[in-house]
Amino acid sequence: MSIYAASTTPADELTGIVGFAAQSMDALGEWGVGLFTLAETIFPPIPSEVILPLAGFLTRQGSMSLGLVFLTSTLGAYVGALALYFLGAKLGLERSIRWLSKLPLVDREDFETAERWFRRHGKSAVFFGRLLPGVRSLISLPAGAEKMHLGTFSVFTIAGSGIWNGLLIGLGVLLGKQYSMVEQYARYLNYAVYAALAVVVVWLVIRYIRRRKSAEDPN
Repeated sequence: MSIYAASTTPADELTGIVGFAAQSMDALGEWGVGLFTLAETIFPPIPSEVILPLAGFLTRQGSMSLGLVFLTSTLGAYVGALALYFLGAKLGLERSIRWLSKLPLVDREDFETAERWFRRHGKSAVFFGRLLPGVRSLISLPAGAEKMHLGTFSVFTIAGSGIWNGLLIGLGVLLGKQYSMVEQYARYLNYAVYAALAVVVVWLVIRYIRRRKSAEDPN
């Protein structure tokens, strides 16, 4: 067996965006997974639906500890949620939305959806919202702005995030048993990610043009 072959890992067999994410987590270890989930919580366009199954896949290959991956991913999600909670409590909902809406790939409508969900379902929205894409991260803002009890917020956030993370990591563990299938279809997952990014970019350009036209022609 050559030195090169001995130094390779399952993550090295994956290519494109999927390969980059897998290799980054493989290099950073379990705490790198926590950093990814923290970033995904604060910056929603980073997809946990891709990151966490890959982390589970790596645990199945022996690259990382399953228990520690679950712990760090849930901790990262909680710390990110706390950051948004305190932002909402400090600045208020409207100022927080106005500030965060300036981030790339983040739209004001996403925040308004989370706000409506919170007003409709109350405190339970923090738990169930963790299971819903588009609401999962941003639900922390209205919770903070409404001064939801921090202990209740923490329990609901950790429980909801733990369930969501566990499901996605578990999916990756199951796929890890079919490594050849993961390797075979990795390029199709890359194509899907590229296509999704292209759609987002086109949509942002169209939205920008429409807003420019609306601003120039208020009538």
